[in-house]
Amino acid sequence: MKYKLGHLDENIILNSDSYKYSQWNQYPPNTEYVYSYIESRGGEWDKTLFFGLQAFIKRYLQKQVTMNDIDVAEAIITAHGEPFYREGWEHIVREHSGWLPVVIKAVPEGTLVPTKNVLVTIENTDPKCWWLTSFLETSLLRAVWYPTTVATNSYESKKIILRFLEKTGDPKLIDFKLHDFGARGVSSQESAGLGAAAHLINFMGTDTVMGLVYAREYYGADMAGFSIPAMEHSTVTSWGRASEVDSYRNMLKTHGKKGMPIAFVSDSYDIYEACKMWGTVLKQEVLDSGAVVVIRPDSGYPPDVVTKCLHILEEYYGAVTNEKGYKVLNNVRVIQGDGIDHASIQSILFCMEIAGYSADNIAFGQGGALLQQINRDTMKFAMKCSAIGVRENGELVWRPVFKDPVTDPGKVSKRGRVTLYHDAAKGYWSGVEDWPTSVLKTVFNNGKLIKEYTFDEVRANARA
Repeated sequence: MKYKLGHLDENIILNSDSYKYSQWNQYPPNTEYVYSYIESRGGEWDKTLFFGLQAFIKRYLQKQVTMNDIDVAEAIITAHGEPFYREGWEHIVREHSGWLPVVIKAVPEGTLVPTKNVLVTIENTDPKCWWLTSFLETSLLRAVWYPTTVATNSYESKKIILRFLEKTGDPKLIDFKLHDFGARGVSSQESAGLGAAAHLINFMGTDTVMGLVYAREYYGADMAGFSIPAMEHSTVTSWGRASEVDSYRNMLKTHGKKGMPIAFVSDSYDIYEACKMWGTVLKQEVLDSGAVVVIRPDSGYPPDVVTKCLHILEEYYGAVTNEKGYKVLNNVRVIQGDGIDHASIQSILFCMEIAGYSADNIAFGQGGALLQQINRDTMKFAMKCSAIGVRENGELVWRPVFKDPVTDPGKVSKRGRVTLYHDAAKGYWSGVEDWPTSVLKTVFNNGKLIKEYTFDEVRANARA
């Protein structure tokens, strides 16, 4: 039989690991319910900015499993060498019209939660589907760890930049200080969409169009991010070195608008000579256009290159000293889009501060380090079973479940029907379900999206 990938990759029965198909009969006798949770067990940062679950629910869980889905999955999985629990999947089709009988609870999207706390819980709602909770681990954990880690990564950059803006410039400029250049450097279109949307929780600048699509499709955003006209090396070098100035002149004439930023990559040959060119033969045209010309160096050691470019540009355009005592250039700015990560952002801004320049003068573009140079272990994400409901002498008894490896105390898991709590004095903490005030909200129940967040709400939660 032949199938189209476009259908197969959305079949939830195939959205798992191979070993999961042999686990339906590995639980203790009379198990009826399995309760699991997702957390960050620590990692590079001490907090996580939760995001992305709603996109997964809308795309993959709001679709009914069909008999055809079962037929296709059975053919593939059995040929693959694994057992297939057809009876369980047919039960879902017959008794639940193909809707997955699970309930998922989660912290509100956009919430900043200290690591080592429960972010999501999931359990089956039909006692005949005890196996389903852990079967969904692969897809559910992936749906959470990646966008949450990107959102947290972006948030940590925001903290660094904001600290320098507060000291040397205008904090109100923060929204456009880190621009997403990551579309070409990620592993897939879906990664681009999820990762770019996650970044847009913290900032409003992006060149990853798929992030706008995902924010609109899954979170109802009208327009989540913005960009500006910009040159690339091919549109400079295609003119030839002797006509480099003409390439800039053409771009300025074509796209330069009063009061609007426009970006020129200027290191195709000699970034310092290009800065002088902008300050001499092109200066009057810059002034006449009224545009804010943004010079982009794209090579070299960023702290040195950025600072030297600012010195050259100041020589020709001058600068004003703001109320905090730092210089802000007239008419021109710089964007550094090469080699950007937390360390280089910190170094560039520190060197600018020492040289007397405000952080207002610069924006950053980030690609792979924003969307791709992370993995599940960056924040040590895991989904673990913490309780099972077993029928004993006619009564349902909940048993705590946990792991406690002697070789790695960092992998000790939580036990019981754990959830997340919060109060003003104590902050966030995880505990068993013995209070009525859990922070976790039911977001999915038996095929239905129960709680939906807009992108504005996600942003508001992140900035609370």
